[in-house]
Amino acid sequence: MIVNGRSTLTLMLAASFASTIGGLPFNTLPILLGSMVDSLGFSVEQVGVLGALCFAGYLLGTVVAVGLIDRLDWRWLTLGSAAGACAAYGMSASMSVQAQMPLWVAIGFFAALMTCLGMRIMGEMANKERAFGLRLGIELGVVAAVLFAMPSLVIAHYHYAGAAAMLCVIILLLSCSAWALPGRQRPTTTGQAQCKQTLLSRFRLPLPAYLALGLFFLFGAGQIGLWAFLERLGHGLGLSPTELGIVFAVLKLLGGAAALLMALVGDRLGARLPHVIVLGVLSLGLFLLGSAEGFSSYAAGAWIWEVGFTWGCVCQAAAIARLDSEGRSTLIIPASFALSSMAGPAVAGQLVGQGFELLLLLAGACAVIPSLAFMYVLSSHSRPVYSPVDVAP
Repeated sequence: MIVNGRSTLTLMLAASFASTIGGLPFNTLPILLGSMVDSLGFSVEQVGVLGALCFAGYLLGTVVAVGLIDRLDWRWLTLGSAAGACAAYGMSASMSVQAQMPLWVAIGFFAALMTCLGMRIMGEMANKERAFGLRLGIELGVVAAVLFAMPSLVIAHYHYAGAAAMLCVIILLLSCSAWALPGRQRPTTTGQAQCKQTLLSRFRLPLPAYLALGLFFLFGAGQIGLWAFLERLGHGLGLSPTELGIVFAVLKLLGGAAALLMALVGDRLGARLPHVIVLGVLSLGLFLLGSAEGFSSYAAGAWIWEVGFTWGCVCQAAAIARLDSEGRSTLIIPASFALSSMAGPAVAGQLVGQGFELLLLLAGACAVIPSLAFMYVLSSHSRPVYSPVDVAP
């Protein structure tokens, strides 16, 4: 246990709230970028760069967290990260594109610290499936409420400045859970040795694992690029803020349900069949999005695509673990996801200016190539070694 005499449930709730703070930038990205285009007059290319910078900061935060989490008081780390994120959001409400750039790096950086703290605490729980399931459920519940209310109740009346203020309030409320966290942790001698060994050897991976990480990066870049501008696609179809709020709220709930379903299914479908299913589901979702003419077809396409995206992340993370018998590559999966989150919005922002058809084609290509490659290399593998709820987007 992390701390004696502390309620395990209370600790898990506090860790879940911290992790929810970390997930807000990614989960609200399309709504925020779209409102910046409408409210601040930025181009889609410019907001695409801001999205990429956010995840550059996130990547930096994941690296720093390895050496920082166990050296700082967790309460003050939570409060400091919340204050830093709120300050960055607040200042972003009225600044130019150039001034926004360091702010979005800071937003991603503080978010990563919170995500890593939540994962660090949950990883200490005896019942990890229960712990990660609770974390995912709380995060998706909060996100669904935010995505439902933000477009119609906040952005429609108060524009991007209102959205930034709303996020600041939510972050500050969630950060109150810091007082339920333990203070600075002092790892045992064994824990310190394991930490040093991990830091020294984490990049010494077999070649197939590196190739699999590259495929995961390609998959993520295409899908996250689409995610960043999914709101703009709906806006172009004339959907109202209320309709967009419904789409994105349900979307995240379906993503969570998809991850939990994959957890229940486990390895019953074998090594290759899940990738076939992922490719089929993603293809259907992209087709519906490409041919959408109104709310119903757009919503169906977005919801089906989200299920495929979630399943794809789970299956490909499992594949990476299968290709590295020592399991060290799983430590680099979050960094690969962060790199995808940097590259995807930046490339997508350049394509959206020429039409959404190119963006949908990119997402399709970035789904087909990794899925086929994983199906080929996994022909002789059958046993998953992962916890699905850890890697769902």
